[in-house]
Amino acid sequence: MPKPYTFPTLFDNVLQISITKLKELEYLKPNRIISGTMTWSRNGNNEGRILIKANTNCKQPYIELNYKYRNEPRNYKIQLVSVPSNLGKGNIWYFICPETNKLCRKIYSINGFFLHREAFKGCMYESQTQSKGNKQLEKVIGAAFTMDQLYNQLYKKHFKKFYAGKPTKRYLRIKKQIHKIGYLLNR
Repeated sequence: MPKPYTFPTLFDNVLQISITKLKELEYLKPNRIISGTMTWSRNGNNEGRILIKANTNCKQPYIELNYKYRNEPRNYKIQLVSVPSNLGKGNIWYFICPETNKLCRKIYSINGFFLHREAFKGCMYESQTQSKGNKQLEKVIGAAFTMDQLYNQLYKKHFKKFYAGKPTKRYLRIKKQIHKIGYLLNR
């Protein structure tokens, strides 16, 4: 008898909040209290909306989330912590998961609460569900799309190819990737 199908929840397909996005939206500036709305959409369809209040002006910084899940109102706080960078330049922000107490830079909404990925059982990333054959196929076919993205980066308006007469590391890395992908496509 064959094994029954299991369709795990994919982290790639659920709502998520990242420290990177909060910094981009200027929620994590020091000594501030700021509120706003974050929305998610896919293919033009609104998938979610959440009110966020970030408080970095207190002893224990936090973000407060206010939203509805299946017409049930949710309002709770997620603590934040700022850790000095190992490079000695500034601080790095982390969420403290209310369920696992782990530090994380991204929290996911599964079953209505935003938590660290280890708080959920049976969830996976999309790449974990692909077979070896699909991964090989993706490597070759996806390479054509990646090539376009690399060329777009290379020819961006203010992209620096050289600094002080020497090629930049980023320029060399992109050229190496383009060469590698060109080799894959021409095999």
